Amino acid sequence: MPNLILASGSPRRKELLQQIHLSFSIEVSNADESFSQDLPPDEVVMELAERKAVSIAAENPGSFVIGSDTVVVFNGEILGKPSDSDHAKEMLRMLSGKTHFVYTGVAIVKDQTEKMFYKKTEVTFWELTEEEIDMYAASGEPLDKAGGYGIQGLGAFLVKEISGDYFSVVGLPVSHVYRSLKEMGYHP
Repeated sequence: MPNLILASGSPRRKELLQQIHLSFSIEVSNADESFSQDLPPDEVVMELAERKAVSIAAENPGSFVIGSDTVVVFNGEILGKPSDSDHAKEMLRMLSGKTHFVYTGVAIVKDQTEKMFYKKTEVTFWELTEEEIDMYAASGEPLDKAGGYGIQGLGAFLVKEISGDYFSVVGLPVSHVYRSLKEMGYHP
């Protein structure tokens, strides 16, 4: 059976693939993650996912390689990971009581074959108090998360509702990845 490689160091993506009992290895991509601010979010996440997957696939012929990238978009602005606790608080205040979008792009590459897609999920936050924002920022959880929160952890209390793929908000739309792998000839 061909190898399956996750081109990401994200513990959340690793957990999601393990959750559906796929056997895989991890090779973290050092691909350039800069992007043009002129690109729409769906193109940004697919381009970054493709860069990650292609860089690892080039070193692993015959393997299926999964690259992924997630961004949070509010009022047309892409929010990356906060630089520090104060930046996280600023993001949380911005998202408080409002709706934003989470885009996750996926690229699966095997040799010269590529399949790319993205998922867009609508997320609405509760109106947050300063005490809640301070407490969440102090937890340290926001610092390595796009948009400054993690829906699968303590940040679950921030979220009033979502419309779309929950797992995409976590970082990898696993059911779509699974089906795409099968379409490409991977049989777990």
